[in-house]
Amino acid sequence: MKQIEVQIMQQSYLLACPEGHEERLLQAVERVDSAMTRIRDAGKVRARERIAVLAALNLAFDIADREQQPALQQPQPPAPPTGAAPPQPEDDQRMASLLQRLDEALGDDGRLL
Repeated sequence: MKQIEVQIMQQSYLLACPEGHEERLLQAVERVDSAMTRIRDAGKVRARERIAVLAALNLAFDIADREQQPALQQPQPPAPPTGAAPPQPEDDQRMASLLQRLDEALGDDGRLL
């Protein structure tokens, strides 16, 4: 097993990776870094843990959407692997909804901000 050092939101991580899967791991890291950076740059969330949870929820939501698409429809292309895409109006609405649901689930004692 190979180890690769990567950076996500300017923080280094040493990750184990099976031989031959380095490119897939680097693409996944880029996707996570991009999702987290987009949330951070929106300016409403500062806590790294909360950013990570929201990014994970967004990515899981995107996967669930793709899994539920009828076989006849073409899946939407994945986000570009490099750089953060500019936030879209629907992203802000989705983010606000996710933040509200997360706050409700955590309750007052679990708020990260």
